[in-house]
Amino acid sequence: MVNEKQIKVYGGIDTHADTHHIAIIDAAGQRLADVEVPTTAAGYQAALRFLRTWPALVSVGIECTGSYGASVTRVVREAGIAVFEVNRPNRFDRRLRGKTDVFDAYSAAEAVLSGRATAAPKGGDGLVESLRVLRTSRSSALTARTATINQIKGMLIAAPEQLRARYRGLPNTKLIAALATSRPTKTPVTAAEATAYSLRLLARRWLDLSQQIQDLTRHLKRLLEDHAPALMGVFGCGPDTTAQLLITAGDNPERLRCEAAFAALTGVSPIPASSGKTNRHRLNRAGDRQANSALYHIVIVRLRYDQSTRDYAARRTAEGKTKMEIVRCLKRYLVRQLYPLIVRTLQEPTETSTLEISQ
Repeated sequence: MVNEKQIKVYGGIDTHADTHHIAIIDAAGQRLADVEVPTTAAGYQAALRFLRTWPALVSVGIECTGSYGASVTRVVREAGIAVFEVNRPNRFDRRLRGKTDVFDAYSAAEAVLSGRATAAPKGGDGLVESLRVLRTSRSSALTARTATINQIKGMLIAAPEQLRARYRGLPNTKLIAALATSRPTKTPVTAAEATAYSLRLLARRWLDLSQQIQDLTRHLKRLLEDHAPALMGVFGCGPDTTAQLLITAGDNPERLRCEAAFAALTGVSPIPASSGKTNRHRLNRAGDRQANSALYHIVIVRLRYDQSTRDYAARRTAEGKTKMEIVRCLKRYLVRQLYPLIVRTLQEPTETSTLEISQ
């Protein structure tokens, strides 16, 4: 009789904020065992011990490897177990069979067994993760700063005329400086006093956010110049766009099977849109839209300042191409140029300890 522990098995993990549910199935899809563990260091070790009780474990599918499942993914991968990223369970199955943590865990294992889950999870512990957290903080600071200046302008529109006249016609930088150095009463009572007090706080908030943005941009530029100088040397690539493209690619270059796969990931692969006598391709609206936006900004910079790109656009315009079609073609050519540089950057060994943010 064959020991069931020696039969090839597959694992699945349904991740949540407080608990993870782990399930095991065999090569025939038969459910063998499942267990729930807490999202703590002890819980991750308990999950690893449970998985190791199956010596013939082939691979594990994990949901939300970039959020709730990030920690358990690192633990399982460091143990030498193959891990695949699993999308949420099929909606049709959920409508028929309902939803439980046990069902989702077994569904993750079945996704690996059937071959639906083939993507390796992002590393989350190298250069790209450092860039991601810095860029996320910078993006939120930019959003908050925009909201702050909009609040200042809106508050001034409705402010008393005496207050409005004091700051009328000032550009943003001078307006912020004047408001930040103003001296309203510390105990506002009237509407004018409360408005002046609020405007000073908003102006100082804008200055604080600007300082944060400058600081985060400096760190991004430092990391990229140290670890991705070839990418930074590409015409039109700046710290923000380069960081986004590396974030989309992920820490592990094995996720990028080929140039065409990266083009599809960034939403610049041409999609056939032919019918009858019409033979054309349309814009791809899938993929990572932030990466697509980064490529768009690089192309726009080149269209304005790079003569070879401008010559190409003029030639394709003469052929009857629209501006949107030309930009799409340029983004695809840009991926062809950037892909080998991105893979080379990700393949270079980078110790996480060297990526600490210097003060």
